[in-house]
Amino acid sequence: MSELNAPQLSAPIYAELARAGKVLANPLRLRLLDLLDGRERTVEQLSQESGIPFKNTSAQLQQLRSVHLVSSRKEGTSVLYRLADDEVAEFLGVFQAFAERRLADLRNVIDVQLGDLSALEPVTADELTTRVGDGALVIDVRPSDDYAMGHVPGAFSLPSRELLGRLDELPDDAEIIAYCHGPFCVTSAECVRLLRAHHRRARHLVGGFTRWHRTGHPVHTEAGP
Repeated sequence: MSELNAPQLSAPIYAELARAGKVLANPLRLRLLDLLDGRERTVEQLSQESGIPFKNTSAQLQQLRSVHLVSSRKEGTSVLYRLADDEVAEFLGVFQAFAERRLADLRNVIDVQLGDLSALEPVTADELTTRVGDGALVIDVRPSDDYAMGHVPGAFSLPSRELLGRLDELPDDAEIIAYCHGPFCVTSAECVRLLRAHHRRARHLVGGFTRWHRTGHPVHTEAGP
């Protein structure tokens, strides 16, 4: 093979790599991928949760499916979308962590959106098992249907909208670790601040359920308490 021909011969390879990169280079699609990590959703549900108009949501899903990042199945008259496989989830976790390390602007935006998380004494996924062994109570502040689809083993379902009215269900002397959907979800941080305002020892799980799942930790799918 002539060395002069090598660039022309390799061009189609890089064109296909660029095609995958082009699909990922869209904030709406990245948002949809995070919403689909560990749970199935219809177009209607995704549109409502993301704030993306229905037709645009459908179009973005087709782009993601074109490079095999999502798959779908029919259930009655509904079409349910999900990540194509666990490899996609693992890739998204690596990609987001890489971007956070490299992009100061991203870190600044995260700080603005989520506040000073260091003040909430965050717990990593690897640390969580030890904290539970020491008596910590883990609460899942996502909606109950998400909890039923998959949750941290032993976690107690306490949706954020119910937290204030159910404080009496939480022991006064336990350390409480809250988690929500993913690394950029503000809900668990807000819940921890609320718990602390009511004199509870509370911390939040870094990266939420998404990072727990992406890093290979066990997941329970049966409905819990």
